[in-house]
Amino acid sequence: MKLGIVTDSTADLPEYLIEQHAINVVPTVLVLGGKEYKDGIGISREEFYARLPALQTPPTTAAPSIGDFLAPYQSLLDSGCDHILSIHVSGKLSAVINNARQAAQEFPGKITCADSGSLSMGIGFQVIAAAEAADLGLDAALQAIESARSRSKVFAALDTMEYLKRSGRVPAVVANIGGMLSIKPVIELRDGEVKPMAVNRTTSQADEFILGKLMEMGEMERLAILHTNAEHRARRLLDEMMSKSRMSVPREVLFVNVTAVIGTHLGPNCIGFAAVHKTSL
Repeated sequence: MKLGIVTDSTADLPEYLIEQHAINVVPTVLVLGGKEYKDGIGISREEFYARLPALQTPPTTAAPSIGDFLAPYQSLLDSGCDHILSIHVSGKLSAVINNARQAAQEFPGKITCADSGSLSMGIGFQVIAAAEAADLGLDAALQAIESARSRSKVFAALDTMEYLKRSGRVPAVVANIGGMLSIKPVIELRDGEVKPMAVNRTTSQADEFILGKLMEMGEMERLAILHTNAEHRARRLLDEMMSKSRMSVPREVLFVNVTAVIGTHLGPNCIGFAAVHKTSL
């Protein structure tokens, strides 16, 4: 069986991995200043985060339309794929997976849609695992996704709760408390939802909390350090971990400036990580 792999741009996969594994990426949508952008086209992540704090009208995001999925699905099937595995951002956070499933109905029995229950490289690592197992068939790829998901953790330290408050991704009462106290919150993506984990008075305290969570991972199979235009701070996180721990890190550690479609809800100057433990957590 020839298996095609599709995901959406919230997976945050670097371009070289997309090419290496022949992954099809459907862009999500960013609406900025009344103008609609396909994710990653027309505005760089660096420019977006530089502009974000001063924007009079907050940017918004949207899922790709059903039609946006039809073309890549048809193209893969026309190119000889027997089946397509389409892996997407948590259905509790976005309508992406629902639109993908509706598009899949146009190709009965040919497309399996999988809810990653995650975002950013929390999705990306599941997509890579599926692509690596694709030659073994659909069942093997689905098992690879489930294995990666069960061993994954995604955490982030935010500079402010304001952007999450706007997005409605956390209860308003939590967001309001955060704003009043000028805290630096830490969140976890767990069970497909954003979960507030800790409140910190300073950036350094938030960084220490994230560092502790990273060191708790132990031996890791995959690791991505995530940030929203805060690469220096993100690299310091990895340096601190390596100086304080003797555990080995994966041969390749990714540094990912998170896509604007996710960053809209997190705000600039965040750091975090997505990691896959070597064995079950």
